[in-house]
Amino acid sequence: MELIQLSPWDLSIAALLVLALAAISWRLHLGIEGRLLIATVRSVLQLMLIGLVLKALFAQSNPLLIGAVTLFMLSMAGYEVMARQQRRFKGLWGMGIGTLSMFISSFSITLLALHVVVQVEPWYTPQYLIPLLGMLLGNTMTGMAIALDNLTQQAWQRRGAIEAKLTLGWNWDNAIRDIRRDALRAGLIPIINAMGAAGVVSLPGMMTGQILAGSPPMDAAKYQIMILMLIAGGTGLGATFAVWLGSRRLFDKRERLRLDRLR
Repeated sequence: MELIQLSPWDLSIAALLVLALAAISWRLHLGIEGRLLIATVRSVLQLMLIGLVLKALFAQSNPLLIGAVTLFMLSMAGYEVMARQQRRFKGLWGMGIGTLSMFISSFSITLLALHVVVQVEPWYTPQYLIPLLGMLLGNTMTGMAIALDNLTQQAWQRRGAIEAKLTLGWNWDNAIRDIRRDALRAGLIPIINAMGAAGVVSLPGMMTGQILAGSPPMDAAKYQIMILMLIAGGTGLGATFAVWLGSRRLFDKRERLRLDRLR
């Protein structure tokens, strides 16, 4: 079955729903209609732009251009992790912790999938590399942002308990271990919920897209299973590293709690 092409008119019908929601917000004085419309315009422009970029990227398969796009995706994901935290680290650490953690987790797992699971030749084929990396970055970004925000918020709120443990002779690792465990648990909840609801409550995005594009449902299901497992591994690895690195940053070499390193 051929893919049904969407016309600008088709998209405008869908846009009417957003306009209706904005009207409801205005009528009920919710105050979100402006942000809703701006977010809608941004999503349209960004998705159309990335569609043009990917079209050119798929046609050329230039390794340098592909590398530039992946680094841009990584840097934007790192910024989003920082922006979603209420109490973020100062300086380069604010963006660096999330960016480095995603580089270690998402990039390594994407390379593993391309070399071992999908076995694409060459491995940097943009048709496979960009979507896989994008899905991993998008989902690990959410998990890491939640975990880091939970870590810094709890460290701020429970600073008295942490300092009391340090006074009693505990080292920094033991003094913040419970908080670190809670932060990791919070960061992993979204992917656990997504995996538990997949196929029962909802059809995940990749599977839905492949089915709409005409792929056999079983093939689409296999790809979605692979993606969910890769995301779970990437989120766990990335969140663990980010929380450990963030925890270490909260203490100096003399193992004193340094909340002044947070904004």
